Amino acid sequence: MSSGEGCNRNIRVVVRVRPDNQREESHPRVLHVIGNDYLVFDPKTPTNSPVTFFPSRKPPRDMMKKQKRNIKFVFDRVLDENCSQLDVYQSSTENMISGLLAGLNCSVFAYGATGSGKTHTMLGNRQDPGVIYQTMRDLYESIAEQSHSQRNIEVNVSYLEIYNECIKDLLGQPENSKPLALHEDNKRGVVVSGLSLHQPDTVDELLELLQFGNANRSQHPTEANQQSSRSHAVFQVLIKIVNLTENLTNNVATAKLSLVDLAGSERAVVSKNCGARFREGVNINKSLLAVGNVINALADSSLRKSYDSRRPVFIPYRGSKLTRLLQDSLGGNCQSVMIAAVSSSSLSYEETYNTLKYATRATAIKTSATKNIQSMTVTVTDYPKVIKRLQNEINELKVELERARGIQRGLQPSRAPTIDPRWRVQLDAVYQDRVKIRREIHRVEQADHFLQYKIRQAERNLTRRQCIPDPHRAADRLADSVASMRAQRERKTRLRDDCREKMDRNKDWLSATTKDTEWR
Repeated sequence: MSSGEGCNRNIRVVVRVRPDNQREESHPRVLHVIGNDYLVFDPKTPTNSPVTFFPSRKPPRDMMKKQKRNIKFVFDRVLDENCSQLDVYQSSTENMISGLLAGLNCSVFAYGATGSGKTHTMLGNRQDPGVIYQTMRDLYESIAEQSHSQRNIEVNVSYLEIYNECIKDLLGQPENSKPLALHEDNKRGVVVSGLSLHQPDTVDELLELLQFGNANRSQHPTEANQQSSRSHAVFQVLIKIVNLTENLTNNVATAKLSLVDLAGSERAVVSKNCGARFREGVNINKSLLAVGNVINALADSSLRKSYDSRRPVFIPYRGSKLTRLLQDSLGGNCQSVMIAAVSSSSLSYEETYNTLKYATRATAIKTSATKNIQSMTVTVTDYPKVIKRLQNEINELKVELERARGIQRGLQPSRAPTIDPRWRVQLDAVYQDRVKIRREIHRVEQADHFLQYKIRQAERNLTRRQCIPDPHRAADRLADSVASMRAQRERKTRLRDDCREKMDRNKDWLSATTKDTEWR
């Protein structure tokens, strides 16, 4: 059950233009970045003809020369070749951390052709970390800042890939690597059964998990990209936030962060693949085509709702497993960001144009993000967890109080007093006796409550019997039963008083022993 006001907004689209490599330096550029949100694809070259006040005859057009398209694109943010990984993170994902800790689902996915820099943008390396590492670093820092507040935050991560339409767990054991099934749940949506969850305590542990998962990911060199990813990778972070209160009702917020590195679309003419690489490219293009169809359908649906909401548009989420996993990220309860990675070289002319075209369509998609907050009542089975949590908090407060007193007095915090071994056996025996006495008191009190209930029930039956003609025989039996139970209750009461007296003597002996131990 979700609560909170829905936030309708368009998908945020960030375009990143990667630098040219050695093979592309000698070719002309087809992108011109103007400002922070504006670029021109295949711009016209400026002419050096003089400006006159009289109309002049235009020179004849060269029919053998390709005309410039000169198409203008506007996005939420455009980053040129000189941008850093930090610039990409601040422009795309940094503002999502606060919403994520408030219970909003968030998603970031990189889209583009092969060799456009998607994997470098999302993962990076140790010297230049990508979006995933920087997002988790800020997330753990925000959680550490809220550690002293009345909030308990749990973080679980998973890492999977979709290779040839088969889902594989990248953080699982290699010997147990088998295709995982995908199904829909009424509460959690689309989930992967059998996917392992991990709880890294620090960012360094998370980085080790990412390196382990990337080592298991399917990567093979091609003519277009020497480090080509042959699968779609999805890194998910599941967050559970429990607002601790003094009463028996807690507000539980759940959120999901999906960081997706899509495999790049490729043409067989350019990549020159054959055999297994060719089949991988076919499956990659098939899933990316399904993503493009979903983007087009969602854009048409958003435009149609503005003037005719009675005609729904079919969204082909079941076109591939990738679109089913990205169902919430593209058109569901989620704040989504699309990072479109492109190349400015003319060698990637068609790939760049198709990426910009799909990115433009994605800007028209509207998503509705709602806080996932539930009110849960603490049950009897949760009492041990609550007691353990409170004991840990008490111990931490005692340590802080002792440290503060030591600093105030200009002394080091005192150590715990050592116990003489001669007294340890007796103290253990005393504590065991106290446990037994407490259990006996608890058992006697339960029996006393039960006897009180039986006495009240027998007295009511006795009153009813007295109203019946000739009830002497039944009334005598009930009276004897009541007298027997009252005598039994008196014995239980004396037993309880004896147990409490033993507890008091035990307590006095323990106090005296403790003082004697401290004095020694």
